[in-house]
Amino acid sequence: MGKIIAVTNQKGGVGKTTTAVNLSAGIAMLGHKVLLVDIDPQGNATSGVGVDKRSVKRSSYSIMIEDVKAAETVVKTEFQNLDIIPSSMDLAAAEIELVEKEHREAKLKDALALIKGSYEYIFIDCPPSLGLITTNAFCAADTLLVPIQPEYYALEGLSQLMNSVRKIKRRYNEYLEIEGVLLTMYDGRLNLTQQVVEEVKKFFPRKVFSTVIPRGVRLSEAPSFGTPIMYFDKSCKGSVAYMELAKEIINNNS
Repeated sequence: MGKIIAVTNQKGGVGKTTTAVNLSAGIAMLGHKVLLVDIDPQGNATSGVGVDKRSVKRSSYSIMIEDVKAAETVVKTEFQNLDIIPSSMDLAAAEIELVEKEHREAKLKDALALIKGSYEYIFIDCPPSLGLITTNAFCAADTLLVPIQPEYYALEGLSQLMNSVRKIKRRYNEYLEIEGVLLTMYDGRLNLTQQVVEEVKKFFPRKVFSTVIPRGVRLSEAPSFGTPIMYFDKSCKGSVAYMELAKEIINNNS
């Protein structure tokens, strides 16, 4: 039975989609069957694995709003062991359309339950907000992976995120836990980085991954080629880091 991990942070620009794409591809490259679910209206995870958003017929929108079965929306990528449920531009309206649905918070959970057994890991790339679409991800997920850029404002959003997690646990998903906190765009030479890391470790004891993701030009270039970093430049620092993270998550779950 596949483990569902939602990659989330309501603050944009912290490497959330970069992490969802490259971690999915890294774990898949290590021989595990992986599904990436893109529920961000921007659809960057979809294009990040080489799928043309404009040509998508069925998407995560189809699952949550049109009650299409998840299996009918899955697209095989050209990368080993990696499938995706793509996003579409229609998702921008889903936040409003979900309000009128019954059991609106469980649409994604119910859909993924039918295909969970076909994958070892399912990663959900969430939008940078805490609305109904993200609530669907939190209800469906076993755990949350939280990428954080070690900067002054990073800690401000954490308490808001944890308040949302507590509400979801109380109302919908009592088993939801934190998979781990990932430090992204990491530069160990900066004093501020070290200070933020210490604060994050206090906030999430024993939940901060030992792997950190460094800043890197190659990591920013890979998405424009529709390619995960390990297929774009397997020897660059970003690729090495995401492969280490993939191994760390597999070890933590074995």
